[in-house]
This record gives sequence, C-alpha cells and structure tokens, in this order.
Amino acid sequence: MGGLHRSGTTLLGRMLADHPDISGFEGTGVLEDEGQHLQSVYAPARHHGGPGRFARRPASHLTEVHESESTVLAQQLLAAWTPHWDTRRDFLVEKSPPNMLMGRYLQSIFPGSALIVILRHPLVVSLSTKKWTRTTSLPNLVDHWFHAHDILRRDASNLRRLHVIRYEDLMAAPAEALQGIRQFLGLRSDLATDRLEPARSNRYVESWNRMEQGSRLERLRRRRIEKLFGDRMQEYGYDIDDLTRLMSWDFREMR
Repeated sequence: MGGLHRSGTTLLGRMLADHPDISGFEGTGVLEDEGQHLQSVYAPARHHGGPGRFARRPASHLTEVHESESTVLAQQLLAAWTPHWDTRRDFLVEKSPPNMLMGRYLQSIFPGSALIVILRHPLVVSLSTKKWTRTTSLPNLVDHWFHAHDILRRDASNLRRLHVIRYEDLMAAPAEALQGIRQFLGLRSDLATDRLEPARSNRYVESWNRMEQGSRLERLRRRRIEKLFGDRMQEYGYDIDDLTRLMSWDFREMR
C-alpha cells in the first residue's frame, strides 16, 4: 500500500497488519517499518528528494518490467521482506509511500498483487509536510500532491487490482470505508477501528484558517493557492475554504 507522506499510510498499514489474516512489518528498525528501506532493488523516496518532492523525479515512477526480469526482482524483494512477515498469514502487506507511483512495477513483479492507496486533503498533507521540507514552499508542496495523484490516475487503467480510499472518509465513516477494503481483499472478518483518531487533522485545518487573517505574506500565499488549486481540489471531493467539508467523489470515475 502507498500514498503520500502524511496521508495516513502508517495508520492504515498498521490497521491492516492488525487483522488476523494479514501480516505486516513491525520492529524492523527502519523508518516507519517501510519496505522501501529494507531492500536494495529500487531507490527509496529519499533518493528522489523525499517527502514533498519525490514524485517530481521521473525515476520515482516505475512501470512494468520485462518478464525475464520479474522473477529475479521478485526473488530479491522477497528475500529482503520475507524475514519480517509471518508467511502463514493469507495476506502480506508492504507499506511505503512511493508505492503509489510503483503500482505497475510491483504488479508486473508480483502478478495478482493488490495496491491500496490512501489520500488526504492536499492542504493538510502539505501543511504537515512543511516541517520536513523547510526550503519547499507551501504552494510547491500542494503542486507536488497533484503531480503525484495525477500519475496515479494515469496509471489506474493499467492496474488490475487498485483500491483508493480517502483519509477523511476513513475518519468520518470508518465502518463503510473499511468494509470497502474488506470486500476488495476478500477478508474473512472486519478490520478493527481502535487505532483511529479523528481529530488528528484539526491543527492543520486551524493553521489554514489562520492564514486568511494572518500576515500579508500568509494572506498572499493563501490567495495564490486558492487561485492555482481551488478548482482542482474539487475533482477529489475537497473544498479549499472549508477543509472539513467532503463532497461526493469516486476515484473510478476520475480515471
């Protein structure tokens, strides 16, 4: 599974790994127990600029490999990841943010595999990523969000098993959102919801709201983002003025 940094990938990955039919990584010693840091087959996101930057590097977008390569790559990745899984489980989950740009690549290496991508409001993701990327402007972080998700949209028609979920839907209606994942994967029982913390986006919503009455620079920055990205956010069912408002949205209709 994947999704931009700060989109809820770690939360959803751990919720999946909590399920009795699923094994995920835990206690690996690498950042957020992400598989990208446990292998040497492909370059992890940090080699492409890290959070808020990696999707702009063409090399981060991996697509199909030749059939003659796929078996060798699968063996190499499994050798790196299998020691961290309980292979007695029916499902094995590997969570790393750049997987959202690697679905076609992973699908060609692991035929029949599924990709789950979680997305979160562009402004919440950008505001929460800003502390990691002090030299990248907020408008550029928002633009990176759209760049990454546009790649995913273009790839979607080539992905046989893709499920996209919004973080906000998971928080607002967890039973319905998780039922969608259960049906997609064919799990025998429900996913637990005890890890959910619906208020985690509040600080970023408040930060965006303060920009409207903030310093001259903050007001100018907000108006620029509104002008550049307001209409595009609606395509994903998000509102640029009210970050808590969710509009109807269906990723399948966007492909």
